[in-house]
Amino acid sequence: MNSNPLYYTPDHLAFADTIRKFTAQEITPFVNEWDEAGTFPRELYKKAADIGLLGLGYPEAYGGTPDVDAFYTMLASIELAQCSSGGLLASLLSHSIGAPPIKNFGSAELKAKVLPQILSGEKISALAITEPGGGSDVAALKTRAVRDGDHYIVTGEKTFITSGIRADYYSVAVRTDPDAKGANGVSMLLIEGNTPGLSKSPLDKMGWWASDTAHLHFDECRVPVSNLLGPENMGFLVIMQNFNMERFWLAASSYGFAKVCYEDALAWAKDRKTFGKRLVDHQVMRHKLVDMATQLQTTRALLEDTAWKLGQPDQQGSDLVAQICILKNVATRAMQFCADAAVQTLGGMGYMRGTRVERIYREVKVNMIGGGAEEIMKDLASRQLGY
Repeated sequence: MNSNPLYYTPDHLAFADTIRKFTAQEITPFVNEWDEAGTFPRELYKKAADIGLLGLGYPEAYGGTPDVDAFYTMLASIELAQCSSGGLLASLLSHSIGAPPIKNFGSAELKAKVLPQILSGEKISALAITEPGGGSDVAALKTRAVRDGDHYIVTGEKTFITSGIRADYYSVAVRTDPDAKGANGVSMLLIEGNTPGLSKSPLDKMGWWASDTAHLHFDECRVPVSNLLGPENMGFLVIMQNFNMERFWLAASSYGFAKVCYEDALAWAKDRKTFGKRLVDHQVMRHKLVDMATQLQTTRALLEDTAWKLGQPDQQGSDLVAQICILKNVATRAMQFCADAAVQTLGGMGYMRGTRVERIYREVKVNMIGGGAEEIMKDLASRQLGY
């Protein structure tokens, strides 16, 4: 399962090596402790910023690294997955979904104020779209923002928000036109974490223990109109543009976690002996490993093809959106299959807390649901393909 050399430059490989070393030194040795604690040190954001992880794709003026393609995101996701804690990574990289609306649609003043703080690891960014009654139905959101002079008065709720407790900045979807239906009348606002009227409640989860996940309640929060991200009532376009890279990141991470499961299953099968020979010497075990390898090879090929198309101007459009939806489903199915196969291979040890495959097994479903559930991805892909 070697990388296709046609896609990668020496800079790509050097960056992957940097992320590999960062993961091994700064995350993996502590990940069990942080997972059990349900949190990790805020200083990790600064360390991630120092190696350029947080600034990928952002202008140099704000402390970012511009002119990087989707392969950087892909390779970073795969190397970070070696720590086997999707929850930690989701919170550490919550700016990857919270900050793009600021970069792409915020005013020059807002970007100059906020982005350097986020990309340096000083402040934390989060995305707040999902609501208790909406789930994947983004167009059904009810949180409202009523204009009052130079401010909006924001009232409503958001849930399942990654970095929801810690975040200093939230990119929030609100309804600015109460008479509009569906996706119409939706706007995006940047709301600061210390805004009066904003309360936060932590949520307990099946997996992603190290991820700070919260329910947010906005009680007549006053937000400056200058914090609008994009034109008023055009926020749905902001949201949809954001989803492509979120889903690509989830797919790349899912592949990375599936790869970890395969590696641990293979190592165990080579070492563990049953009935007088190694597990890997049993035909049924070799077939299981080949099934895992097949899932990985298939996913990797689609990942690389999608990463390439994301960088080609003539490949943008509905076909690419459909492919990203399909990719997310393929990758998360591969993660599900490989996690199950790895736990089965390790047997009782695979069920023990603290093993990489046990943690990944618990985190499969959040990848299949987050960023758009599998069923939503199929329906969106069908509509993008015209049927």
